[in-house]
Amino acid sequence: MAMEKNLKVLIVDDDKNICDLLRLYLEKDGYGVILSHDGEEAVVKFNALKPDIVLLDIMLPGMDGWQVCREIRKKSNVPIIMITAKGETIDKVIGLELGADDYIVKPFDAKEVIARINAVTRRVGTGNAEPETREVVYDKLIVNMTRYELRVAGKTIDTPPKELELLYYLASNPNRVYTRDQLLDEVWGFEYYGDSRTIDVHIKRLREKLEGVSDQWALKTVWGVGYKFEAEEED
Repeated sequence: MAMEKNLKVLIVDDDKNICDLLRLYLEKDGYGVILSHDGEEAVVKFNALKPDIVLLDIMLPGMDGWQVCREIRKKSNVPIIMITAKGETIDKVIGLELGADDYIVKPFDAKEVIARINAVTRRVGTGNAEPETREVVYDKLIVNMTRYELRVAGKTIDTPPKELELLYYLASNPNRVYTRDQLLDEVWGFEYYGDSRTIDVHIKRLREKLEGVSDQWALKTVWGVGYKFEAEEED
């Protein structure tokens, strides 16, 4: 019998067969499950039931998945995994631009979905034990992964979990250059089936939050290679 995780997953998909299959696997793995078959209902249930993770189909009747994602991001940084039947890059990029943390393409293996959700819960730190404080500090910048909090120039900045994890990883290894594939592997933490534009989207969003904050560090593009968090060396 699976251990009760005390976490709720909101599944939003108008295909009831897919919803039932995912519910079966998730409940077997110890998750609580909330189902919704259209966008408007999904927003209502999200606000009322406060799920910990959202599995969100893009193609929905009425309010589509992009609109639902936008509504959720107005008030919450809960992890969102987008589901798309098309597998087209533009769908993925739009979802990531709106603040989604990951995406998965239909048809999918339910076990792969479980692996992705489990990876999210491990990153968010949902265990009962008191977590070790994980934090990096630079001039006018604090990235705290225990509280999943980004502070820039003394102000807390709303940041989706995936962006925060990417920034934390780069800032924890200053002046080291990483390829996009290395970052996908290290930050996502499991085999990733997407493309490297995922990293570009997240870096762009982070730069919008961090540009010009300090002259002592910066997110840098290393052309033809990847990215690095450039920081002044301490004496």
